Amino acid sequence: MSLSDILLQQLANGLILGSFYALVALGYTMVYGIIKLLNFAHGDIYMAGAFVGWVALGYFAGPLGDEWGGILPAMLV
Repeated sequence: MSLSDILLQQLANGLILGSFYALVALGYTMVYGIIKLLNFAHGDIYMAGAFVGWVALGYFAGPLGDEWGGILPAMLV
C-alpha cells in the first residue's frame, strides 16, 4: 500500500468515527434539552444496537461466510 492509500483510508476512518461521536452527542443534547436530565443509558442502547446488528449479520450471511449477502437484511433489522 502506498502512503496516499493509507492516508485516504485513515481520513475515511476519522470521518466515520467522528460522525459516530456526533450522533452520540446529538442524542445526549436532544434528551437533555427535552427532559433536562442526562440519560446515561445511551451507551447501553448503542451497544445493544451494535450487538443486534452483529448477530443479524451472522444470521443472514451465507453458509460460506459471505457477509455481503447479509448486510442489507442486517441493516433492515
